Amino acid sequence: MSTATAEADEWADAPAARRPGRTAGAWIAALLLLGVSTVVGCRIADTDGITPVPQVIAFLPWLLAPTGLALLLAALARWRVGLVWGVLAAAAVAWFIEPYGKTSDPKGTPVAELRVLTSNVEYGQATDELIEIVRSEKPDLVFVEECETTCDEKLRRAFGGKQAEGARGTYPYRQAVEGYGSDGSVILSRYPLKPAPGVKGTMGMPGAIADVKGREVRVQLAHPMPPLPAHVDDWQRELRALRDYAAADKTRPTILAGDFNASQDHAAFRRILDTGLRDGARLTGDARTPTWPARTVPAFGTQIDHILVSKDFAANKARFLDLKNTDHRSLLLDVTLHERESPRG
Repeated sequence: MSTATAEADEWADAPAARRPGRTAGAWIAALLLLGVSTVVGCRIADTDGITPVPQVIAFLPWLLAPTGLALLLAALARWRVGLVWGVLAAAAVAWFIEPYGKTSDPKGTPVAELRVLTSNVEYGQATDELIEIVRSEKPDLVFVEECETTCDEKLRRAFGGKQAEGARGTYPYRQAVEGYGSDGSVILSRYPLKPAPGVKGTMGMPGAIADVKGREVRVQLAHPMPPLPAHVDDWQRELRALRDYAAADKTRPTILAGDFNASQDHAAFRRILDTGLRDGARLTGDARTPTWPARTVPAFGTQIDHILVSKDFAANKARFLDLKNTDHRSLLLDVTLHERESPRG
């Protein structure tokens, strides 16, 4: 037997720790599984953790990709602990992919059919496309985020309003917070609106009371700060404020819609659902349809634009619309408002 053959046989019989390729594979697998386990651990603990967890957890279903790679590397390295670890991590991710929230339908008499649209127009850049969508789809309520002064003026010219000159417009009722850049937001309505305090935040979040065939419906636009590393505390505080709004009045129908900068995998967003609101896309079976980022890799995005409704509403159909010049997809939801059943005495 030659010396080279003997050395090859000796290497083949060596333990994994003495094989550089296997050792490197095991280390990479361990690092991948450690990252995935950290995020999944926060999901299990019902917390959003600290940076980078709040940013990564929004894409929780896609953690199956690094978990699968880790399993492959662990198999090649013959690392049994890694294989078990990877299987458990994959099972946990798969478990939490299941949509969150209640899905029961109201049982009272139907009162009105409503079409609701929410759209982040990214600093007003997609306003012209939004106007086209509104004219073609004819929603009854329109929630517009990042509608700065130019956007606001274009919407006034296109649809009128109670402050517009001349004849009553297509959307004669509006509630807005004026601002530049991402600060401005607008609610347009075919139904009469009474001003409401809204929710305070870094960016505008107007609120109102809509008169829908004699029923008072609370409508509130959501646009909290995104969970940027320097603003995670602001993001959590503003999502708590939206949660407080949702919990403050359960006697009237409620629609809370907008760019939440949060997915169902964020604990702060689930707190809002825990007040009793339902995610409209969840009700129609579209809970995992991505809405952001629409411009770069939309297929691997996450759903952070939502229309939440109280138990008075049934959701009939959800559609996700692509607008040019914005990194968000718009969400169009058809709902039915039902009469609330009287409690049995």
